[in-house]
Amino acid sequence: MKDYYTAVSTTGFSNTKTGEEQDSQEIQIKMTKTVRRWEVFPGKNKFYCGGRIMMARQAGVFYLTCALIIITSGLFFAFDCVYLAIKVTPAIPAIGGALFIFVMATLLRTSFSDPGVIPRASAEEAAEMERQNEVANPNSPGTYRPPPRTKEVVIKGQVIKLKYCFTCKIFRPPRASHCSLCDNCVERFDHHCPWVGNCVGRRNYRYFYLFILSLSLLCIYIFACVLTNLILRAQEDNFLTAMKDSPASVIEALVCFFSIWSVVGLAGFHSYLTASELTTNEDIKGTFTAKRGQDNFNPFSKGTLFKNCMGVLCGPNPPSLLDRRGHVVPETETVSHVSVGHAEKDANMVISHHEYYGSTHITTQKTNNIGTSTNPDRPVTVVTDETPPEGIKKRDMISYQTPDGTINNKVPPISGSGKKNHIWDMTLNQLDYLDH
Repeated sequence: MKDYYTAVSTTGFSNTKTGEEQDSQEIQIKMTKTVRRWEVFPGKNKFYCGGRIMMARQAGVFYLTCALIIITSGLFFAFDCVYLAIKVTPAIPAIGGALFIFVMATLLRTSFSDPGVIPRASAEEAAEMERQNEVANPNSPGTYRPPPRTKEVVIKGQVIKLKYCFTCKIFRPPRASHCSLCDNCVERFDHHCPWVGNCVGRRNYRYFYLFILSLSLLCIYIFACVLTNLILRAQEDNFLTAMKDSPASVIEALVCFFSIWSVVGLAGFHSYLTASELTTNEDIKGTFTAKRGQDNFNPFSKGTLFKNCMGVLCGPNPPSLLDRRGHVVPETETVSHVSVGHAEKDANMVISHHEYYGSTHITTQKTNNIGTSTNPDRPVTVVTDETPPEGIKKRDMISYQTPDGTINNKVPPISGSGKKNHIWDMTLNQLDYLDH
């Protein structure tokens, strides 16, 4: 997909030319500033390190996750490991250190990577898709019905519906879904996890699964070592004295005790999903559950539990579809046949994706109203339902365009005190600013 932005220069125009009227001009529009794609990314994500790190905007819970893991592990290495390395074996801090490094590595890999975001369609691609999907309306010749918002594909004999995303302007691939928090369509969308500060999808699910699996082992390991430390200390005196001698162990035991239930349970649930080749989104919605006696099965399953697990853990990791560090490609647009009479108007227009968004100057327009004048300070006669006060000028009237394209004027609202309301006064102040 090709993204570009175009700006139009507002200088270099002249309304008159000595000796003859200029018929047309060509305006060369160029982009001079280099912009990378992550700087203009439309989703609700944060980027760091020049676009190398991609996260969700709501990352507060992720920092809490890091703090709990680092603080609990730090207390364990500082207080319990020293005692257990002497009393039991030096392998205890080595095993704990390896688990801690693996947990943090998989957590950061999950949080900082692209989960499998699908790029949005450009304006041209969206328009082309709408044109291709137009369906003639047999009841009203010459008109078209709204295009269908679903498509069906057959995978291993199973019919899969592809839904149209109104935000990304694409038909989502199978198993993809739109994350409302990140505002992106994600391939093989599993869920949005605030604990890791990112979506979990096709490109980072294996790291998420390894993270919760290794975190379960780390919690169990620290909890077991803390209990061993307290028991060994209690044998020297009593359990209450052991708790006083090592208060950090009590804190670690409480944190691990309450964490084990949720983390181990989550790891077990995702082990079931991995073995079944399912996502959390599909399991909750019952996508491949037999409904109303119809034979419904998971066409993405590889047949056996072992093959499903190997496909998730050892399969090739697909490349990112986002060229986050790529440059936004500038393009040169040529606006031909710009007449001198409209030079001032066209000099202020903005073109983006070949769409004309109008001018920032007030332009003179012909009207069919009696008394309308192009001179804002010239008194005019206004035809209205009510007789307006004398001396009303065009700049003191409200102009509006009717459906047939004509422009009508009417007197602004008058309050009971005989003065215009404050909203109209603000409009007049803006007109005064433009006049100057």
